[in-house]
Amino acid sequence: MTDLIDIKVPDIGEFEDGVDVIEIHVAIGDTVALEDSIVTLESDKASMEIPSSAAGVVQEINVSVGDKVLEGSLLLKLSGNGAVDDGIPVAMPIATPEAVAATSTTVSTQGADIQAEVVVLGAGPGGYTAAFRAADLGKKVVLVERYSSLGGVCLNVGCIPSKALLHQAQVIHEAEEMAAHGVKFAKPELDIDGIRGNKEQIIQRLTGGLAGLAKQRNVTVVNGYAEFSSSHSIVVANDGNKQTISFDHAIIAAGSQPVKIPGFPYEDDRLMDSTGALALADVPEKMLVVGGGIIGLEMATVYHALGSKISVVELMDQLVAGCDKDLVKPLHKRLSKQLENIYLKAKVLAIESVDNGLKVSFEGEGVPDSDVFDRVLLSVGRKPNGALIGADNAGVKVDERGFIPVDNQMRTNVSHIYAIGDIVGNPMLAHKAVHEAKVAAEVIAGEKVAFDPLTIPSVAYTDPEISWMGLTETTAKADGIKYEKSVFPWAASGRALSIGRDEGLTKILWDPETKRILGAGIVGTNAGELIAEAVLALEMGADVDDMCLTIHPHPTLSETLCFAAEMQAGSITDLYIKKK
Repeated sequence: MTDLIDIKVPDIGEFEDGVDVIEIHVAIGDTVALEDSIVTLESDKASMEIPSSAAGVVQEINVSVGDKVLEGSLLLKLSGNGAVDDGIPVAMPIATPEAVAATSTTVSTQGADIQAEVVVLGAGPGGYTAAFRAADLGKKVVLVERYSSLGGVCLNVGCIPSKALLHQAQVIHEAEEMAAHGVKFAKPELDIDGIRGNKEQIIQRLTGGLAGLAKQRNVTVVNGYAEFSSSHSIVVANDGNKQTISFDHAIIAAGSQPVKIPGFPYEDDRLMDSTGALALADVPEKMLVVGGGIIGLEMATVYHALGSKISVVELMDQLVAGCDKDLVKPLHKRLSKQLENIYLKAKVLAIESVDNGLKVSFEGEGVPDSDVFDRVLLSVGRKPNGALIGADNAGVKVDERGFIPVDNQMRTNVSHIYAIGDIVGNPMLAHKAVHEAKVAAEVIAGEKVAFDPLTIPSVAYTDPEISWMGLTETTAKADGIKYEKSVFPWAASGRALSIGRDEGLTKILWDPETKRILGAGIVGTNAGELIAEAVLALEMGADVDDMCLTIHPHPTLSETLCFAAEMQAGSITDLYIKKK
């Protein structure tokens, strides 16, 4: 037999605890071509189809559905036929711009209803930021959005409405817990219509503000579903009407959508994604959350506060996969007291519509064979919309998972077409998209800029919140990166004690030689606000002395970052450290 070719997991981004194999597309004896899809992996926010880096016949399959894999994990072995590519990109790929052939350097406007210097596809945080920045730089901009209001998923059915509901949940929990501090409240009366109405008012205020900003900048907003018709034109369809927009430059900001698991009864509205959950149609008595990631746990927090009995099922061995376990532990402990069940290392096998709810079958540790729930929230990740915009008509490359490869100036393989946000790779976060958007707009305007962040922070707006940035311990251990760690427990924080939330901690990772900050993680009240200082410290190359000598206000939660640095320096006085 000829030597076998190992097919391994390529670069899939920063998933410290690995990602799950959810589907295997080949069998022993199958012939695969170069870049044929061989397995599908699933992370907290997206599914990924992994292409083969070689052509040949499958001789061994080295993974099973449910296995957890990392970059470099062996997937299968082929008896090869010579075609090999070791550089197939997966997460946040880099592309080399290629000029699309054209008969003229001037864009033809013949037959076009609208001509734009810059057209932006999608009006989420990345899209409207790109449009507004390009307009501020003097460009004639057209912004295309399929929905009637601007803001995209984040503003309309994502981060903004979820935070409104999470605030209400926090108030409910705090009212209950104040009894231990000598302040007792009556049981709150919940007006679901009022709660829903408050959320809608916030959305309307923000979307109205965006509409006003677009008008002030003379950005033309076109509503409808857009597809490329050529490398310099798109067609926008809306209620049977179509219009063509020609452009000099395009910025794709078409976002992502929730992952759907095949075979589930999606026609039953009792099976929800995050959009359905945020609609708050009712408060179910008994609800299952499938997926213990950020989105799932945020919704679990909201519905528990409103009175639902919540169970969570997660395939991984911890909640919030990708985050260090010591940061997740306080959250897990608190949720264990609030929720009915938290099932780890378990999965849903099937969901069946029955008269009294949704019958769910399970497999894993400590789970029942089946149970019936009034509603089920499916929160197992998101997938990019790259395959839905007719990109091939413009010559824009889209990988098998729907991601569009870009370079550090956000260019696609077509030099005058750019892409930003969820559609270019993980992490799928609004604050990443906003910065990518400004880079794309500024490059189009002729400025010499690039997207080159040292870190992108992540936040789980749970209770307690979890935030982290830079190097994590999980990654450091997996990659053999040397680091030193300092941890300050909030049990020694006067501010944390005064608000009755001493379960938190602040952790900083340091370079052993330079003492520069490498990463940080915080769990506790307002962790999402606090992490910004650590992000700035890393970007500015701060070391332990910089953070120790920065005077923080007292008593605050922010000073826990200073205390953590003092733990590293050995100058802490708020705790006693035994001398070595």
